[in-house]
Amino acid sequence: MNTALQILHAIAGFIVVAEALNKLERIDILHPSLCTRQRLVDALKAIAWMLLALGAAGSLAAPVLLALGVPPGTGGSLARLERPTLAEVLVLAGFATLIVRTRVKEG
Repeated sequence: MNTALQILHAIAGFIVVAEALNKLERIDILHPSLCTRQRLVDALKAIAWMLLALGAAGSLAAPVLLALGVPPGTGGSLARLERPTLAEVLVLAGFATLIVRTRVKEG
């Protein structure tokens, strides 16, 4: 069961990172035609996708670092290198499911 959670976590992390990078590539908060409100909305969208990308990238990096022999306590309390908890897997899988659903809906 633990291995299945780790695999699901990695797949979901990959999907979220890929979508976040795709969204960030399309955001242009400096476009001259944007009003201040739209610029703020796009900036908040960019911040949200950057945070999701960083969190999902951590889900991909942690198992790789553990496999390379990096001690779990190396990252300190903010960047713990441990197996994902059920809550972490479910949240990341939820975001990945929403992304896949949107892609399927778009055709």
